Amino acid sequence: MSPDLDLTAVPTSRGVLCRLLDLDARAFEAAAARHWPGAERVLPRLSRSANHGVLWFATAAAIAASRTPRARRAAARGLASLSLASLTINTLGKRSVRRARPVLDPVPLVRRLERQPITTSFPSGHAASAAAFATGVALESPAWGAAVAPVAFSVAASRVYTGVHFPVDVLAGAALGAGAAFLVRRLVPTRAQMWRPARPRAEAPALPEGEGLVMVANQGSGTADRVRALHNALPKSELVECAPEEVRGELEKAAARARVLGVCGGDGTVNAAAEVALRHGLPLAVLPGGTLNHFAYDLGVEDERDLAWALRHGEAVRVDAGRFVTADAEGLFLNTLSLGVYPELVRARDGWSSRIGGWPAGVLGALRVLRADRHPLEVEVGGRRRPLWLLFVGNGMYHRMGLAPGRRTDLADGLLDVRVVHGSRRPALRLLAAAVAGPLTRSPAHAAVQLNRLRLTGIAPGTPLAYDGEVTTAVSGEVTLEKLPEALTVYRPLRARS
Repeated sequence: MSPDLDLTAVPTSRGVLCRLLDLDARAFEAAAARHWPGAERVLPRLSRSANHGVLWFATAAAIAASRTPRARRAAARGLASLSLASLTINTLGKRSVRRARPVLDPVPLVRRLERQPITTSFPSGHAASAAAFATGVALESPAWGAAVAPVAFSVAASRVYTGVHFPVDVLAGAALGAGAAFLVRRLVPTRAQMWRPARPRAEAPALPEGEGLVMVANQGSGTADRVRALHNALPKSELVECAPEEVRGELEKAAARARVLGVCGGDGTVNAAAEVALRHGLPLAVLPGGTLNHFAYDLGVEDERDLAWALRHGEAVRVDAGRFVTADAEGLFLNTLSLGVYPELVRARDGWSSRIGGWPAGVLGALRVLRADRHPLEVEVGGRRRPLWLLFVGNGMYHRMGLAPGRRTDLADGLLDVRVVHGSRRPALRLLAAAVAGPLTRSPAHAAVQLNRLRLTGIAPGTPLAYDGEVTTAVSGEVTLEKLPEALTVYRPLRARS
């Protein structure tokens, strides 16, 4: 007969939980009894400031105010992570575990909050929000994450310090918050995750101190600080600042004496520099300085640090250019070219932008164009005459959903991304349907195809044509669009920088 088993020696799950809760209560009491130098004035106020996420929204605004793309992405990711963490805590976390708040007797009166929370204790929503925001920011920008982390840690610690949570509540909340940030990253990859290997690599001179670089900066872009920061990083470079109407002339002069032609401005200014660099056989260094900066951002250059690194180490790639040819003119486009309503939108936007800014002007321009009474554009494609509200041609494939251009991950794919919205009544509905449906949809209203050459005929004289934010007129009745594969050498860092 087997001996009797001593069941008291086998801890049950309930017994383990009781022991953990007991240790948690002891840790809370030890924290309450401990003197925290300098914390009495700071932590209670910091804890209150984080109510309803107010502290984190203010922090996100401060980060975004630095006006760099990386900072704006970090702020947006932090808020998205915070929102997901708060939703999870309030819908699942607080309702799943009904844990009472700590008894405040061991906590000195000076530490206690004026208004005590009435929700259950587990997990800590403040700790979850703090961890979610800080982790989300750090996943996009480690530098900003390092700046935010001490504040997030202090908010989490304040919840134990003020007596409203047990330590395990705070740890669980922080774990849930960090998990929310990683889930957001899984749903929306960071820039480092989306970074594509630089291809094809190009031979370009390394300029450790910038000698041989002539940087032409459009003063109308309002980025004097950024240009001078680049000049400080590359002290032997030459800086030429000029008015918008003088840019093309200064680019021609710079090309005559430069090893590397540099430009700072918006997409229109970069377009002019690319044409000059291509004609003179020079590598191009692009510093974003406009409102949208599609080419620079798709290239992988977001600020002066990215460009300075690439110039010092001679890191560059070859990229495609698009070319349009009419009977009496030709030009390049690095981003997009379009016919139809979009050129009218550009003109309307430019009329408002100096007064209210680029993005509001774009919205007003779109509303004005779509409400106007007009007839669709008539063109001949493949010998057949077609009415079109919009013809959009991208230099390379745009991957984000929607009709409007998004981001490109390959600037040397040899493709023209052609999208059309067919003409009929009610252009606004058709344009909206195309934007919602996505770039590869084919329907009676809109379609998309990838080509390397396109010929349009039968265009009415005076039809506006927009390319890289500039507007001209296709007066010849015919436009030919083609790719110039790997035509231009441009500096870019070969890996994402934090």
